[in-house]
Amino acid sequence: MLTLSQIFLLATAALSATAAPVEEQKGHSFTVHQVRNPKHVKNGALALAKAYRKYGAPLPEYLTNALNVTYSKTKRANTGSAVTTPEDYDVEYLTPVSIGTPAQTLNLDFDTGSADLWVFSTELSSKYQSGHSVYNPSKSSTSKKLSGSTWDISYGDGSGASGDVYTDVVNIGGVSFASQAVEAASTISTQFTEDTDNDGLVGLAFSSINTVSPRSQKTFFDNVKSSLSQPLFAANLNHDAPGSYDFGFADSSKYTGSITYTSVSTSQGFWQFTASGYSVGSTSYSTKVSGIADTGTTLLLLPDAVVKNYYSKVSGSQNSNTYGGYVFPCSASLPTFTYLVGSKSIVIPADYLNYSPVEDGSSTCYGGLQSSNGIGINIYGDIALKAAYVVFNGGSTPQLGFATKA
Repeated sequence: MLTLSQIFLLATAALSATAAPVEEQKGHSFTVHQVRNPKHVKNGALALAKAYRKYGAPLPEYLTNALNVTYSKTKRANTGSAVTTPEDYDVEYLTPVSIGTPAQTLNLDFDTGSADLWVFSTELSSKYQSGHSVYNPSKSSTSKKLSGSTWDISYGDGSGASGDVYTDVVNIGGVSFASQAVEAASTISTQFTEDTDNDGLVGLAFSSINTVSPRSQKTFFDNVKSSLSQPLFAANLNHDAPGSYDFGFADSSKYTGSITYTSVSTSQGFWQFTASGYSVGSTSYSTKVSGIADTGTTLLLLPDAVVKNYYSKVSGSQNSNTYGGYVFPCSASLPTFTYLVGSKSIVIPADYLNYSPVEDGSSTCYGGLQSSNGIGINIYGDIALKAAYVVFNGGSTPQLGFATKA
């Protein structure tokens, strides 16, 4: 049975980028920088479908049809590696992670909406390894198989992946953990291999939703947070420009004023919080909107009523079955969208909410705000998170902090 703890990697992007430096701070704190790659045209239906599959929701027929159109038109290319590289239109952020001894480097997705460190591996048949950097446990002197442990992800559309579990040295930004659980894929469906730039992911949600059986495993963050200067990490995800992840500290040069903290519900294993209200342009609504802060989801996915309130202010907008969501003329004037965290207003600029043309060269654009109806949970994805400096505090009482970007 599908659960919210399941994960899914779906994107169709190509990237080529040069490495950016990793900046270390004293006391086990570090920053991983991002590099933008403007090479590939993205599709909104794919971004929305990724969220449906990730959270175990069946794809509605209209979205399936939109994907069929997309797959028939999208060309994929296999290019080089990246250091935390936002693929075009800010779909996802990839970061090189070193695993094993000697180090094997894979490009992984930092995902606060899941809790598994999942990788392509040499246990896959060669056709599924093609285009990916893969983890080879036999080439690591520090690799140990976690006897009897397995993982298995399956979805209603027939896609899935499964494999063995190893412990090995994992290094991110110069901070290592010697016995991190690494989930190595041994079987995988074609749908997982279509993004040749993703080699897996680093889950940064709470360890309670880790999917390893019979005993769940801790996330990298949970394993290293006691050695960090502070038990936190911060996402500084920018629009159309490099950003960063900070571990162990909040970088005061990246925000202005104070950080406003709000409580987190961990009952489902996510960084779930409640916005105390929202605004569309200058029109305010007092409706509270609970949702999860998820760096592994591209779009802002909120209740129907919120979405309809927004697009009622966008001339020419429509909920399109053809394109799998709300679209509008690319020339349309969009209002801002503001969500409230306590007394702090996080303003998402209008240009963030214009996700991308529905096709390369099209004059119709796909909205960065879409309905969460059918997914089962509201998601503050990258569209929302890159409007603020966001602190994920994993202390004894978890909190999320939001600050105005510098």
